[in-house]
Amino acid sequence: MKSILAAVAAALLLPGAALAADPALKHFPVTVAPGATAPPFSGAVLAGNTLYVSGTTDTDRATGKPPPDPKDGAKLVLDNIRKTVEGAGLTMDDLVWVQIFTSDLSYYPAFNEVYRTYFKGPMPARAFIGAGSLLGGAHFEVMGIAAKPAK
Repeated sequence: MKSILAAVAAALLLPGAALAADPALKHFPVTVAPGATAPPFSGAVLAGNTLYVSGTTDTDRATGKPPPDPKDGAKLVLDNIRKTVEGAGLTMDDLVWVQIFTSDLSYYPAFNEVYRTYFKGPMPARAFIGAGSLLGGAHFEVMGIAAKPAK
């Protein structure tokens, strides 16, 4: 009976613990304004060839507020995503899945106008979700998954 329990524990519990300590995982910190406290999560995690990018908003680090124009907010949040993706050695064209949360679905055309300019190749799969209020009064929060191309 002990060997069965040990096997179940090894199959269910140890892989998660091993994954947390896996040297193949690389964590990229969130960039915060000088003097600000870092949030309790990574800005992105590279697991093998897959980069998981945490949600980031269009909050201007200098003012703590989103810009008044949603187009400017779209540019700000996508610049943040690009900085994170490139910091991990990938490009925006390596994104395979993007989720956009918005405080107002009427921002959809403005966001798309800006979004198109960030990609050279085929666009990633995507969701644009009305989320009501976002942290700090943001217009957008964007997160995604990127995959390193095979060499």
